Amino acid sequence: MRLEPLELRLLRQGGPLLDQVRQALAAHGRPLRWAITAVESSSEGSVLVVEAVVVVEDA
Repeated sequence: MRLEPLELRLLRQGGPLLDQVRQALAAHGRPLRWAITAVESSSEGSVLVVEAVVVVEDA
């Protein structure tokens, strides 16, 4: 098991924000902690910058 720092940029979709962030983080490991550190505007909509630490299980 190891801890990995992670920074994601997510395009904001309709629906619950918490579900979107959790789903994106789960693709990289089990989130230990995370925070939305910025929201940027783009031509496609709002882009969230999420910084996290995830737990990755070694096989």
